[in-house]
Amino acid sequence: MMKDGFLPRLVLVTLAAILVILVWRGIPLLEVALREPVGQPRVVVSRGDLAANEQTTIAIFEEAKDSVVSITTESRVVDFWTRNAYDVPRGSGSGFIWDAQGHVVTNNHVIEGATGALVRLADGRAYPARLVGAAPEHDLAVLRIEAEAEQPLPLAIGTSEDLQVGQSVFAIGNPFGLDWTLTTGIVSALDREIPGERGAMIRGLIQTDAAINPGNSGGALLDSAGQLIGVNTAIFSPSGSNAGIGFAVPVDTVNRVVPQLIATGRYAPPLLGVAHDPRGDALLTRAGMTGVMVLDVTPGSPADAAGLRPARITRDGRLSLGDVIVALDSVALKNSEDLRAALDTRRAGDAIELGVLRNDRKIEVMVTLAAGQ
Repeated sequence: MMKDGFLPRLVLVTLAAILVILVWRGIPLLEVALREPVGQPRVVVSRGDLAANEQTTIAIFEEAKDSVVSITTESRVVDFWTRNAYDVPRGSGSGFIWDAQGHVVTNNHVIEGATGALVRLADGRAYPARLVGAAPEHDLAVLRIEAEAEQPLPLAIGTSEDLQVGQSVFAIGNPFGLDWTLTTGIVSALDREIPGERGAMIRGLIQTDAAINPGNSGGALLDSAGQLIGVNTAIFSPSGSNAGIGFAVPVDTVNRVVPQLIATGRYAPPLLGVAHDPRGDALLTRAGMTGVMVLDVTPGSPADAAGLRPARITRDGRLSLGDVIVALDSVALKNSEDLRAALDTRRAGDAIELGVLRNDRKIEVMVTLAAGQ
């Protein structure tokens, strides 16, 4: 027989257990009820103004992007069996508007070997381009388009002689076909040299860590003022993609070479009028000397007017050493390549001082350079 009061206590315990269960199950439901409605956007928090450096970067890109172009090339092939000729896509690259006459600057390696090129502007317009001229020794080329409507403004031209390692740079191009891409970085080194497409060294290049990938070639490298300081030309990478080391042709070189390409279709450095050859350098090296052996002097040339003396062959067949050029404007020259590179930075009409070794005595000779031929 149950004791008195057992049943009421059982009822109370049961009710308490039910209440605990309801509360335990109800808390999550209460939390859900207090949450934001499911499927609704979260509240956006205002971030405020962009940082000053971000605003500068955006302004540089917006100002320059319309002047940068995309270039696709094609090659003419002939079917072996039918002998029918047709064009096939060859590659792609970048370039930029140079002047109001529709000239477009790019890399020589972008268009080399192509039979046609198509230039596409940022607004989607596309025009066939013709080759105006190329300078493989500087990996530069000029195309021209005939735009039927207003074309983008040319990029503002800066200088490269006063660049400093550490200053900011901005590269705009079309890497991997991803049009109008901006990458940023710094000038990481100056006066670099790399082998060109035909083996000759391309000197005086800007090195940057701004990401440069296939398709960026020919694009613009800008400074923080939005001015052109270089033409992106190559990368150093075992994989073929950006590895943090890219190179650009400095704008001072571009501004010297491109006008000649537009005017004559080719680039000719100023004329000294001296014949020299790496084999002459090798002979000097064997004799324990450095410099440039003057093998011949062009009649009527600046070198002839300055009285430079070439080497000659004696009656018994031996080589009689003439003048050896050992310096240009007090900068030592080790070989013919050094002389070629030094002359390439001068213009016709410039007066230069040559350090010349003559009869075992060093003398200085003044020469006024003539226009290249």
